[in-house]
Amino acid sequence: MEGLMQRLERAVTRLEQMSVTMQASSGMANGDFVNGIEGGKSVFKNSLTQRFRGQFTRLSQCLEAFDVLLRGPVSDYLKHSRAIGSEVEKHAEMVNNALQTQRTFLKIAATHQEPVQTELQDLLKPISDHIQEIQNYREQNRGSSLFNHLSAVSESIPALGWVAVSQKPGPYVKEMNDAATFYTNRVLKDYKESDRRHVDWARSYLSIWAEMQSFIKQHHTTGLVWSKSGPIAPSSLLDPPTESRVTCPLPPPPPPGPPPVFKDDDTQPQTGSAAAQHSALFAQLNQGMDITKGLKHVSDDLKTHKNPNLRSQATPTKTKTTGHVNSPKAAVQKRTPLLELEGKKWRVENFEQKHNLVIEETELKQVVYVFSCNNSTLQIKGKINSIIIDNCKKLGLVFENVVGIVEVINSKSIQIQVLCTVPTISINKTEGCQVYLSKDSLNCDIVSAKSSEMNIMVPEGDDNYREFPVPEQFKTIWDGSKLLTEPTEIAG
Repeated sequence: MEGLMQRLERAVTRLEQMSVTMQASSGMANGDFVNGIEGGKSVFKNSLTQRFRGQFTRLSQCLEAFDVLLRGPVSDYLKHSRAIGSEVEKHAEMVNNALQTQRTFLKIAATHQEPVQTELQDLLKPISDHIQEIQNYREQNRGSSLFNHLSAVSESIPALGWVAVSQKPGPYVKEMNDAATFYTNRVLKDYKESDRRHVDWARSYLSIWAEMQSFIKQHHTTGLVWSKSGPIAPSSLLDPPTESRVTCPLPPPPPPGPPPVFKDDDTQPQTGSAAAQHSALFAQLNQGMDITKGLKHVSDDLKTHKNPNLRSQATPTKTKTTGHVNSPKAAVQKRTPLLELEGKKWRVENFEQKHNLVIEETELKQVVYVFSCNNSTLQIKGKINSIIIDNCKKLGLVFENVVGIVEVINSKSIQIQVLCTVPTISINKTEGCQVYLSKDSLNCDIVSAKSSEMNIMVPEGDDNYREFPVPEQFKTIWDGSKLLTEPTEIAG
């Protein structure tokens, strides 16, 4: 407020200097002119004072509401976390630090204008680092008896990213709160009858995000509100910024399992085991009626047994076509490979024989669309919204966390490996799809339609997988009132 008043005084001083200059140049020293200038200064000063006072009031109200959240639900959460101790207490301190950093960010937003997108990302980086730190701590303590507590916090802490949601961030926070509820329900189930401390902890933590939703609804309903006046926001929450600041590198993601790499040449003879040769043979036999797709249809007027006069005609010889500009092969042009972020969508298109494709800078609101990629492997790090694989052949996909769905359509020979979690995998119009699940993704839903040769690989031990085929054939009967459908197996 002191800085704003100094700006006001400088503006009034400039106005006084202008009045003296105008008075001297015009030679008008009459009282009306002087009174007019003095009146104008008074109106101008009052207008600026009211505007700055209103801005200060909005800032004060916003921060006061956020401080109510910190003094209430957050304080209770810290108290109950200390009562439990161990990993839960340390995790709670990380959450508190993240919320304090967000308060600093909100204060800057209330007194500064919104910066350009690149600088805004730098400004949000401390909050993102806190989120990553909290999630990494859960991964480092998978053997803890309090793992459900850590998971509730880890799965919901991305709610702090509401400041980057452009429209209605409230529902986004509610979605993260629902993710926490899944694990707090497990905590309540385990401790409801035995230890009241854990029950109080679960309720206090969920109340943080309920209060956060109320705060957003009151002050930032349609997105984070930036100041309309004042300087442009700095590119760092640190004041002054220091270039020598050392940042600790994030630990690498868990190593992928069996690499989904394919042979570049389909016609290359395979020297694998007899079991692999039998699998290839069964894959051909399992095509059923599709095995005739490669045969050309011959019309009746070209069949020799129906037209004896054709038997005496010489068989036409095939002539080798030249690379003329009008030939179909010459007309087909190779499309340019593309891997870029377009808004909230990562586009990965038209790659051939590329096994080192990696997407690292991911956010929860982003989606990945993979189109027409063949003989390639793509790795996606971090947590994103969804992944779509469309019209691809012999593609390997390795990813960590997806909060929405992984969908495969119109593709062939796809291998998918889940390193952490995914709620739903959908496979449609696809021939050949191998899905390697992690221990954390065993409860995901797998939906398939019009697809064949689907196998789910379930972890067994540290480095082994057990294969389960997905049914492709079903039997439907009428029980007198409704249809009953169940998968069938072919004996043999």
